[in-house]
Amino acid sequence: MKIVGITACTAGIAHTYIAKEKLESAARSLGHEVKIETQGSIGVENELTLSEIKDADVVIIAADITVSKERFAGKPVVDVPISLIMKSPKSVVSSVASKLKKD
Repeated sequence: MKIVGITACTAGIAHTYIAKEKLESAARSLGHEVKIETQGSIGVENELTLSEIKDADVVIIAADITVSKERFAGKPVVDVPISLIMKSPKSVVSSVASKLKKD
């Protein structure tokens, strides 16, 4: 499965980047391709390209702030609180993968 996503916390500092690392690590350890964009205090980093979004099977948004979803039109988008990624990243990725297989 190809996963793209965004992490963004209210302060845009530590949790944004920790969640990115946890989500990427969990997805890779479960055999998925993944790229996560961060929207932190210094702006957007690791920005997703239109091609990456087009090729993705799912978008995971782990954010405690409002994130624009317009560029993900037509893609399954899963919204989760950033705290869930901090605590259980593998569980989130496994649940998303399982749900996509059923659909």
